Amino acid sequence: LLLSYCVSGIQMLSVQPDTKPKGCAGCNRKIKDRYLLKALDKYWHEDCLKCACCDCRLGEVGSTLYTKANLILCRRDYLRLFGVTGNCAACSKLIPAFEMVMRAKDNVYHLDCFACQLCNQRFCVGDKFFLKNNMILCQTDYEEGLMKEGYAPQVR
Repeated sequence: LLLSYCVSGIQMLSVQPDTKPKGCAGCNRKIKDRYLLKALDKYWHEDCLKCACCDCRLGEVGSTLYTKANLILCRRDYLRLFGVTGNCAACSKLIPAFEMVMRAKDNVYHLDCFACQLCNQRFCVGDKFFLKNNMILCQTDYEEGLMKEGYAPQVR
């Protein structure tokens, strides 16, 4: 399997006053600042190492950058443009790669779709939910289903 993108580290280095100024890979001018960035085996002004999509300064948003198709990108834009997407198990609509999701076993859901599929009750942090026949159920609907099937859960 051949990867078609590159994840690279970003290092911030202090410029030693007695060294010859390095050329910036972004603007081609000499770096005379107190600090410079090293990424992709090149040197950059802090202002010059930016995401090709959103223009965020990559030295400020993290210690990694992504490159693909001759673009230098932040993680969010890389995922937005090239990330793997999937479908929501509840609504079957596409989930963008950068969107927050909920997972239950092998199923992935939009945050808004992660609710009881019988009564539409949304779950809060700490709430119990049940996955039965690939359906998300609240505790009440799960227990009612068990009683209809002829056995009740044991309460302790």
